[in-house]
Amino acid sequence: MSVIRCFGFPGILLAIPSLAAPVRFPRAYPPTNDVRLDNLVPIPMRDGVTLYADVYRPAKPGRYPVIVARTPYSVERYPVAYEEPLFFAERGYVFVFEDVRGRHESEGKWEPFRNDIEDGYDTVEWAAKQPWSNGKVAMQGHSYGGHVQWRAAMALPPHLVAIFPIVASTSLYHNWVTLNGAWRLSFNFGWGAVRQESRIMQNTGVHTLKHGPPSLSYETILEHLPLIDMQELAGRHTRFYTDWIRHPDYDDYWRVLNVEEVFDKLSVPVQTMGGWFDIFTQGTQHGYTGMSLRAKTEQARKQARMVIGPWEHGVSRKTGDLDFGPAAMVDRNEVQLEWYDYWLKGKDDGLGSAPPVRIFVMGRNEWRYEHEYPLARTMYTKMYFQPGHALSWEAPRGDAPPDRYTYDPMNPVPSTGGNNCCGTPTLSGPRDQRPIEKRPDVLVYTSEVLTKDVEVTGPVKVVLAASSDAPDTDFVAKLVDVFPDGRAINMCEGILRARYRDSFSHPEPLDAGRVYALSIDLVGTSNVFLKGHRIRVDVTSSHFPEFDRNPNTGEPFGTSAHVRAAHQEVYHSAAHASYILLPVIP
Repeated sequence: MSVIRCFGFPGILLAIPSLAAPVRFPRAYPPTNDVRLDNLVPIPMRDGVTLYADVYRPAKPGRYPVIVARTPYSVERYPVAYEEPLFFAERGYVFVFEDVRGRHESEGKWEPFRNDIEDGYDTVEWAAKQPWSNGKVAMQGHSYGGHVQWRAAMALPPHLVAIFPIVASTSLYHNWVTLNGAWRLSFNFGWGAVRQESRIMQNTGVHTLKHGPPSLSYETILEHLPLIDMQELAGRHTRFYTDWIRHPDYDDYWRVLNVEEVFDKLSVPVQTMGGWFDIFTQGTQHGYTGMSLRAKTEQARKQARMVIGPWEHGVSRKTGDLDFGPAAMVDRNEVQLEWYDYWLKGKDDGLGSAPPVRIFVMGRNEWRYEHEYPLARTMYTKMYFQPGHALSWEAPRGDAPPDRYTYDPMNPVPSTGGNNCCGTPTLSGPRDQRPIEKRPDVLVYTSEVLTKDVEVTGPVKVVLAASSDAPDTDFVAKLVDVFPDGRAINMCEGILRARYRDSFSHPEPLDAGRVYALSIDLVGTSNVFLKGHRIRVDVTSSHFPEFDRNPNTGEPFGTSAHVRAAHQEVYHSAAHASYILLPVIP
């Protein structure tokens, strides 16, 4: 067994305080006041554009702490637009709910992400100076509403006291538009070109035309090549979507929007919250690790917090094919209220002294406190691919021929579960992989039946010793929990666009037939592979339409309809070992 003990401290196993105490989730106190609503309140931006907000505030005159939320989805979207503002306003907060620039009631040009740094700063500082404000401002929101919190924090507004980004990206390139350089096709097209083009019809899209012509079905359009003119088929003409395609590499277009570049400049306390199967789970994890390790001040590092459950893009008991039990249900508003009460009202019901990380451990289906993430006591352990499609703790010995398959972009492996969201046509979450594991272009490596429980919590990586005859191609890997009844449930996944194997900014083609060590980030999970189960790794080269099909040609991204088949080889010999690196918890 190949073991690397302890994240950051190879060869050392640290003793840590007991984490046996049951995880505490708060319960909200009853409403304390009536609420008044001021509709269409103008908020001036520095460039003369006016944004508009609905302001919910306690009916009794006075100065109160303020929570700012900013959305592209309309502050009047019934019923979800009212629930959170009322919840917090009834408990002594002013809730400023603002349409972002160019959306719904707000003026200006809509371009996702581009103005959220300056507009977020201006909105926070405006809120701090109002007669109903006591000068303390926090931010709230999930998904895009979490993204805008990170962008505002990058501008360092002096009155911003705390943020709570939920299911939010930290790097729009690395964990929104792409994952490891592979383009999130169904999400980018469905959320971007379809849903966001119109400020009025933001909830409609091609995929909602259930009885429309087949040529306009979402599934048909997603198969179109080249990507650059896909949206024209749907009658869309979204400039920013075209810009995303024209910037496939990590360059200055994306760099200015990446909070991960500036964690060391931030001193605002941050709590992140998300799900193991959420499309932005990487952002949830990176937001916590970035702030806990790199934030500017000791207080911001120590006060960083994270909650991560067995969810997709929202809290639920059942996710995909699995029911995680009643413990999985957590009230997001109550968790947020505890955070805002602590930072804006000085009320501490135990948050300040509690361990900073609350994770849901699947398999055992229970919550647990941790002092950090990744866990200090992690034993990073390799499981090796073996001849005969086996998976073993022992390194391969001697020589063996590689496993081979052909990846044809015209017959891609269909997306089956995984980290996706938001109206796309694929089923996300933990799903039975057996239907696709039967395909000849999916390699399946399976361990022996486990004789004891094996907990895997933390970042997961697959290193493939692989070659291709194509100048560029993709490799997909999934960590799978095989149940005694045969169900094969994906627990985490990753994809690598081979041109980005060394750098997301400087892509390089492959040399045909050369064996590379290709590292695939599977992001992370927390799952106990129970006694009687088996551990499995699936390897293939497509995951469509969650990710676009690599045409295998090496041509500029998104501009050509030409494709070719790629012949792939995965090695498992002493000279060229392939393995999965698991964060095993003793």
